[in-house]
Amino acid sequence: MFIKTLEESLEAGRNAVFAQQMSRYTRSLFPFYGIKTPLREAILKQVVQTCGLPVLDDLPALMSIMWDKPEREWHYCALDIFHQHIKKCDESALDLVEKMICQNSWWDTVDYLAPKLAGKLFLRFPEKTVSYTHRWIESDNHWLQRSAIIFQLSYKTKTDFPLLCAYIDLRKGSKEFFIQKAIGWALRQYGRTAPEKVRAFVSVIPLAPLSKREAMKHL
Repeated sequence: MFIKTLEESLEAGRNAVFAQQMSRYTRSLFPFYGIKTPLREAILKQVVQTCGLPVLDDLPALMSIMWDKPEREWHYCALDIFHQHIKKCDESALDLVEKMICQNSWWDTVDYLAPKLAGKLFLRFPEKTVSYTHRWIESDNHWLQRSAIIFQLSYKTKTDFPLLCAYIDLRKGSKEFFIQKAIGWALRQYGRTAPEKVRAFVSVIPLAPLSKREAMKHL
């Protein structure tokens, strides 16, 4: 009932002009209904009020159904629902996050999955951090690599800076734009908390120009 009601509501909000514009935003990798964020959030809120929030036990199946839908708004709604359950999820949810990072991959979903979902789960289950993120940084999937670099974006003083430095050192020679950008972003974010540490790191590690420029933007 939840899926059926949400589908009817998304279809009712379809806008062909916006859909074309939004698809170009993702380099035409995904079709869109053409529903902008405020309306999409309002639609999902109304569906939850009508049908109730799906229960935690149904989360893996629900994410699978929604992630298999072609329109990108389904994926955004899935992330919103996942986030509403994140404080109640156990460590097995990390496998689900990893799977979602690797499917329908683009920065708009990965940059939500890594810091807002995986990052929060690692704070609750710190013993799982290295085993997952080391596998990610060593993988051939640059979206997993990016996730290993940016999962600590909101950590501030809780940031494991040596771990971040180690992961950056492993991928500093990458030619991939999204990795170079991730390195700069992660360093810039931590620079708000520990600017001298970031300055010192950037001064001795040969980063790509894009990474260095992003890292030092506010320093």
